[in-house]
Amino acid sequence: MLPAIAALAEYCDVFCELGVFPVEDARRVLRAAQAHGLGVRLHADQLENSGGARLAAELGAATADHLEHTDAAGIEALREARVQPVLLPGSVYALGSRRYPDARAMINAGLAVVLATDFNPGSSPTPSMPMILSLAATQMKMTPDEAITASTVNAAYSLGRGGEVGSLEPGKRADFVIHDCADHRELAYFFGLQPAREVYIGGERAL
Repeated sequence: MLPAIAALAEYCDVFCELGVFPVEDARRVLRAAQAHGLGVRLHADQLENSGGARLAAELGAATADHLEHTDAAGIEALREARVQPVLLPGSVYALGSRRYPDARAMINAGLAVVLATDFNPGSSPTPSMPMILSLAATQMKMTPDEAITASTVNAAYSLGRGGEVGSLEPGKRADFVIHDCADHRELAYFFGLQPAREVYIGGERAL
């Protein structure tokens, strides 16, 4: 399939996990993707420490997602290779697990952590970023400021779009949300609510 989609896609993402795509199989697919000019990403170390984070570092992947079971050696490998961790606490919550990724160790290592919903019907059935911010603060001990940064400008850079979106700066697209909050920390403090009041895309009000 790779030759057929290479002109249409930017990245190839492999779920590197025992019983899905073990390291050797994931490496084979991702090397082939790179040969076709695609960037690579991995879902790694979600269910166990299977070596996915280290493979992401070896391949120079843009991101490694999940990382619930990544150990200190895996975090150091990500740091050395400048691979951004994408943390998905919604899937941990929805699957009833207690093993959240070690966001604090990743941040302390200097990694530009990303937060996302992993919105899907199988393991993370939530599109709510405020819920993800709450989980980041309560379960992964991130500060509200760290969580908001991880959800905006860090996420933009993980997609290669940090110069276009992700923060309110001259020259970037004016994509932003106005929330019904007195303080930005309320976004992570209150959960089960939708505080968005207005949504702007390219400077134009969309909602």
